[in-house]
Amino acid sequence: MRTVSFALCADNKGKEQMKSKNTRILSVALAIALTSCGVVLGQDSVTLSVAPSALHALDTGGIAEGKKVKVEGIVISRNGDTFTIRDSNGTETVIVATDKTKVREVRKGLFRADRTSNANEIRRGLRLEAEGRGNSDGQLVAKHIRFDERDLFTAQALEARVDPVETLANSTQALAENNQQRIGQAEQNEQRISGQVEEVSGVANAATAAAANAQSTADQAESDATTANARINVLDEYQALATIAVHFKNGSARLSPQAKAEIDAVANTVSENLNGWLVAVEGYADSTGRTARNRSLSERRAKAVTDYLVTKHGLPPYRVVQPFGFGSSDPVAANNTREGRSLNRRAEITVLVNKGIASQGKAQAASQEQLPSRP
Repeated sequence: MRTVSFALCADNKGKEQMKSKNTRILSVALAIALTSCGVVLGQDSVTLSVAPSALHALDTGGIAEGKKVKVEGIVISRNGDTFTIRDSNGTETVIVATDKTKVREVRKGLFRADRTSNANEIRRGLRLEAEGRGNSDGQLVAKHIRFDERDLFTAQALEARVDPVETLANSTQALAENNQQRIGQAEQNEQRISGQVEEVSGVANAATAAAANAQSTADQAESDATTANARINVLDEYQALATIAVHFKNGSARLSPQAKAEIDAVANTVSENLNGWLVAVEGYADSTGRTARNRSLSERRAKAVTDYLVTKHGLPPYRVVQPFGFGSSDPVAANNTREGRSLNRRAEITVLVNKGIASQGKAQAASQEQLPSRP
């Protein structure tokens, strides 16, 4: 009897060992499969030792809590202090901007430094880069946000064109839904005659057509914004449109009435006929006197022209390239004659036009008729 009991116990023990071994094999195989394919199988009978925040991030498609991440994409929506961006792969990330978030606008161009901005500048259509750590909701709490000035211009243009269209589309959609409800009430209550129902149906169809037309307008606005972005990307490429010379008396940096009239012609031309322009001012002197004195005098002449453009005509300072004095170098005439020296005592104003502006050809033709060319 003891022999039989012992055999039964041994048999049961062997089965339990085999069962335990099979269980361990299945557990190892399951872990390898999950590691290889990166897929979590949500079975009630399987319990994985994973941090709750990581599981929440996987469920929501967000970022694990505490994980440091840098993302880049285009803002597709905003709600208060949070906004959503979509990268080139179609992945969407919710970003939280706090009081500690540092927002910087990257500006390109001659003598233009980056600018400290704020989260209020963030809007739909803006391409940006955000860096921070994930929170318990799978969102990215931003520590740094950077965006390019040119991308901000594009987003502002898109907002100016699309927002009114979306408002119109929402209004027409609401009108269509209201008319549809009225039609339903008329059919249910049988209080409207056939002609009235057809009239309301026609209004609903017209509203639907208006909504479709609004959507088409929105698509066109987005296309226009894309074209504007392509133009903005070549803002660093300028070409000289025209150069005029303003002359000064010997040893003087004071503007004469004739010099002011010549500057007025330039200012009126660039403010009325041109888009995407800059003005470069360079001062010169004749060879009379010492080199250091001529250099200082030429700088004062360039500054006098710049000050007149800004104070008299209200030209934005960022449109005027920092003035520079070249002294007696680069003369336009011989310095051994009185007439030649008078021509060399000058400040040259060069109008530069951006190549990416579509209206450049028309502006150039109009400006060349009004601006005197360099002697």
